[in-house]
Amino acid sequence: MKMKDKKAAQIEAKQKHLAELAAVKARRRAEPSLERVAPTKTEKPTILIVCEGKNTEPSYFGQFKLTSATIKAIGNGYNTITLVNQAIDINQKGSYDQVWCVFDKDQFPANDFNNAIAIAAANNFGVAYSNQAFEYWLILHFVDHQGGGMNRDEYNKKINEYINPLGVNYDGEGSKTITEDFFELLIGFDEKNNRPRNELAIIRAKRNYNLLPHASPATEESSTTVFRLVEEIMKFI
Repeated sequence: MKMKDKKAAQIEAKQKHLAELAAVKARRRAEPSLERVAPTKTEKPTILIVCEGKNTEPSYFGQFKLTSATIKAIGNGYNTITLVNQAIDINQKGSYDQVWCVFDKDQFPANDFNNAIAIAAANNFGVAYSNQAFEYWLILHFVDHQGGGMNRDEYNKKINEYINPLGVNYDGEGSKTITEDFFELLIGFDEKNNRPRNELAIIRAKRNYNLLPHASPATEESSTTVFRLVEEIMKFI
């Protein structure tokens, strides 16, 4: 073979080899990687809500339909400090992203009520209290009560005055359950005020709360911090 032909053959072989290498690299780039992918957290955050009431509060909070969180509402009939201690115990045995305590002033001693709020805060729990009772929060969905005295004995009658004309009843002396129909009213639209009722309740409860000194929540009737928990829940809808 002539020298010129030999050199041309070498150049051709080298070019062919480079082309084959390029093809192999291209195939490798196109193939899916078998390297281990770092795991990502896909579980929804869980909000634990420990309630004083066995029926009213769990049936209320359990009806919120969340897309990016899960609510676990528990109601065992405990109150104030006992309820907070129960929340501490449940939290230690489980894994929750948020823990909230929901309880009422009712006729419990002022020190028990105030200390329960302090203990919950010391454990980084949210507190959704009502003075006197949870039903005051429900009333604020329908009327702009400005705070001040309203005995809890009046709550059931007041609620039904607003919801009976809309075809719904609240059995505050019996089952004490927030039915689906009642809940739909609570989150429904108030045409007179041109806002959803739950937004109106938040505005009213927050205004009343901000007018008080909070040195002793047990003496601050009528007030509620349930708006804080509902605002948090609404973030996940």
